[in-house]
Amino acid sequence: MLEAGFDNEKYLALQSEHIEKRIKQFGGKLYLEFGGKLFDDYHAARVLPGFLPDSKLKMLLQLRDRAEIVIVINSVDIEKSKVRLDIGITYDMDVLRLIDAFRNYGLYVGSVVLSMYNNQPAVQAFERRLTEQGIRVYRHYEIEGYPRELDMVISEQGYGKNDYIETTRELIVVTAPGPGSGKMAACLSQLYHDHKRGICAGYAKFETFPIWNIPLNHPVNSAYEAATADLNDINMIDPYHLEAYGQPAVNYNRDIESFPVLNAMFDMILGSSPYKSPTDMGVNMAGFCIVDDDVCVRASRQEIIRRYYSAVCRRVRGEAGDDELMKIELIMKKANIKLGERRVVEPAINKARLTGESAAAIELPNGKILTGRTGKLLGCCAALLLNSLKELAGIADDIMLISPVVIEPIQRLKVDHLGNENPRLHTDEVLLALSICAATNPTAQLAMDQLKNLKGSEVHSSVILSSVDQKTFKKLGVNVTCEPVYQSKNLYHG
Repeated sequence: MLEAGFDNEKYLALQSEHIEKRIKQFGGKLYLEFGGKLFDDYHAARVLPGFLPDSKLKMLLQLRDRAEIVIVINSVDIEKSKVRLDIGITYDMDVLRLIDAFRNYGLYVGSVVLSMYNNQPAVQAFERRLTEQGIRVYRHYEIEGYPRELDMVISEQGYGKNDYIETTRELIVVTAPGPGSGKMAACLSQLYHDHKRGICAGYAKFETFPIWNIPLNHPVNSAYEAATADLNDINMIDPYHLEAYGQPAVNYNRDIESFPVLNAMFDMILGSSPYKSPTDMGVNMAGFCIVDDDVCVRASRQEIIRRYYSAVCRRVRGEAGDDELMKIELIMKKANIKLGERRVVEPAINKARLTGESAAAIELPNGKILTGRTGKLLGCCAALLLNSLKELAGIADDIMLISPVVIEPIQRLKVDHLGNENPRLHTDEVLLALSICAATNPTAQLAMDQLKNLKGSEVHSSVILSSVDQKTFKKLGVNVTCEPVYQSKNLYHG
């Protein structure tokens, strides 16, 4: 049983209450910039055990009748076909995914904003696709001298030339498929236009990390730095908050650096700024809901190690540079984190060394560690998966869950008809084979019934896994890391 360090129910109540207060502070209309993932926030769930990946969504659902969602996407990201690495789709396709997801939960998506619009052909095509589906689209443009030339930015030639986003509700949640989309600029542009129209409105920011009211070097905050190493975000003590209130608060470099400009913008748009510090702009209550600090510390140290392995493997694949990896190594050194703290690393490497084959190890939620190696029929992760299901179901290790009579036709299909060179079954294929056997074999069904109990397990592989295996483990709620080496010496790894 996984330990809980975070009170999710308290979080939902506190967060909704605090956002409600912020709406009232500004007289009834609030633009809430939503940083990070509004749903599927697995990073938060890993470093704050007890936090549910859809917690922020559930909180928002409590305000659904008063909330309207605006999605902002940077036109440059559309033109460059920028990809979300965690789910492997482009930012424009993620906008469509987000709209579908929000609607499925009963949330109202009011419009999409195309920031940095410059008549890019791909952006125009995306705009047509949205409008044909009945989705309102607004254009926001690059502003010369943004954000520092305030007289230009806050003028008819600056924010004034942006389309005014027509909204109908009091809580406007401004979100995006990823960082750098232009959420804050969209919010400030709206404040400018609302002020011209005599509409009283305000701005606030909702980002879970860094958590402002825990120590700067707390592992939860350090894990955020590791997760954003590619963005070069740096956690810092907010000097404006310290000066204004005499209390330390944690924020990150980009908000601290931009605050003087933002504050001046508030002064010019609203007449006076409602905030004394960048931390003041936030509404995050997560720090008040940590109920077992030791649990969150241990979880965060493990997350930093996972981020290290992710970065080193991405560097091998040519997807990350040395700077990202060096930053995570520095975080680990500062916190005295050793790779050996990840208990599945050594068993996986030892199994590979002993067998001469690629291998993997899993730590189940009950703490037991099992291994699996590559054989003639199964890849190491497929073998590991079957071993894990046997352990959880109490099935003897020598019992065969899937007969070779079932596996061999699948191998022939892969090699003879689908053009695969590797006949061994991946995790998704072995699960399909197991499900077929479960129709007539009660023991196989008993193993299938244990899939839900794999959630929260930890896996380490002696080689970089295929995308298929990594996606299967992710769907099962299993955290995976790999040694930064390929199984073969081929130059292309599909």
